[in-house]
This record gives sequence, structure tokens and C-alpha cells, in this order.
Amino acid sequence: MKQVAVLGTGLMGGPMARSLARAGFTVRAWNRDRAKAQALGNGIAVADTSVEAVEGADAVIVMLSSGPVCEEVLFGPSGAAHKMSPGALLIVMSSIGQHEAEAMARLAGELGLRWIDAPVSGGTPAAEAGTLSIMAGGAASDIDAAWPIFDAMGRVTLVGPAGAGALTKLVNQVVVATTIVSISEAMLLAQAGGADPSRVREALLGGFAASRILDLHGARMIESDYAPGGPAKYQIKDTRAARAVADRLGLDLPALNLADQLFTDLVAHGGGDLDHSALFLELLRRNGLPVPGTLLHH
Repeated sequence: MKQVAVLGTGLMGGPMARSLARAGFTVRAWNRDRAKAQALGNGIAVADTSVEAVEGADAVIVMLSSGPVCEEVLFGPSGAAHKMSPGALLIVMSSIGQHEAEAMARLAGELGLRWIDAPVSGGTPAAEAGTLSIMAGGAASDIDAAWPIFDAMGRVTLVGPAGAGALTKLVNQVVVATTIVSISEAMLLAQAGGADPSRVREALLGGFAASRILDLHGARMIESDYAPGGPAKYQIKDTRAARAVADRLGLDLPALNLADQLFTDLVAHGGGDLDHSALFLELLRRNGLPVPGTLLHH
């Protein structure tokens, strides 16, 4: 594994590509907005097309916005997967549905490619630091072959066969979404009740309510810092995909359903491009309280 192509160099894909380059891989990147790929530096080559990016690559990392976009870029009429070298690793690290991952794994196999669905958790800070949590679905031998690639970006765990990585990411997103709802409510309750939210957060971080989301996103809520690490519009993509899996399994998950509705409302009121911690603003809005700046409309 020496030459790696990266398709999608946005908030997550860009730092991941730089991590690979720093680890000594030869990286060729492609992004629909070419300027984002050109800004990577670190000796990373920029391809004009996704097909050009993947030619001759030992592995292809895909970090695009959704399952349908991944399928179009990889397996569409002029899809990049058709030009990949036989036996190359196709590693889709986007958050996609379990069924989408399973379907694309079959298509990859028909083309003689090795498939891994390997979504990540940790957001842009972990992507930049190379400390992502990587949830991999695929054959154990393929995960072993890809280990140096994963090691450059974070810590990988094999969670099962193709599709299991995508499912694990949805499980992760259920925890993230419902926890953001809880922390938003807690911060609002503290603020409305007359407590200092920053002191409340500090106290909670020393007890059983401590979490990484309380630490990082609690601070965002207190500081009104909603520059997107994980945009809210992508959060509802994941909550809807998780609900689809629950529906297929006949499960009633009321907390997930509520979180999905709240994030849907946040996006509907103009918060789609804000960080998902901006759910706090949606709670302010629905309670008739002032929303900082003009971040949301009523």
C-alpha cells in the first residue's frame, strides 16, 4: 500500500488526506470543488476527475457527503470504480446506510475490488490530529491489508462483515444525536434557572454526566461557536438512516425519533450549515428566547 486516492476533501476528507501524506503515502486527491483539493498542500497531487484520481491506486478512500453521491461517483455510468486496478481496496469512509454499503460491496466485488465500509467518529479535531475512531466492515484480511492506511488516520476496529461498519456509525450517531439533545436541554435549563452554564458544565465534567460531547459541544453552546465541524444537515441524514434501520427491524426508538425531529426543525429554520451543537439554538427558538445574532429564522 503506497499510492492512495482520496475522493472528497471537505471538512473531514481534507485532514485525512494530509494525515496520509504525512505518513509517507503518495496521495492523489479529487474534489468537485477543485480549490479545496488544491489547498491541501503536503505534496498531495490534485486530479481533474475522480477517474484520474483512482488510476493505479492501491487503495481509494471515499469521503463524500452521502450514500447516493458515493454510488454515483463510484458506480455511475462513468464511475471511478470501473477504472480501479483489480484487487485494489475500495474504502468508503462516508456515513452511509447499511443497505447502501451492502449493495456497493456487491458491486465492488463484481469488479474484482476489495471493499471496506469504514465510517469514522471524532469530527474535524480528530481528523486533523489523526486520532479518528474508525469502524470497519469487511473481510479481516482486507482490514489487515489496509491497517497502515487506517493507522495514519486513527484507530480501527473490525466490527463485522461488509455493512457492519455503516451500521456501527449509525449506532454512533444515535448516541451523538440524542446526547446533543440532552446537553442542549441541560444547558438551557441551567441558563434559564439562573446558573452560570460554564460553571455547570465544569461541575458536570467531574461527575457521572461527563462526556466528550458535554466537553466539546457544551463549550460551543456556551460560547455560541457554531462553525461547522459536523453540519446539522448531515446529522439528519444519519438520524433518518438510523430510523430506517429501526423501522426495518420493527423497533420503536422514541429518543431517536425525537432527536430526528428536533434536528429536522433546526435545519428547517436555517441551521443546516451550522454545527450540530446548534440544536441549542433550536431549543431557544421553540421556547421563545433570544437567539444570538441572526443564526436562525422563526
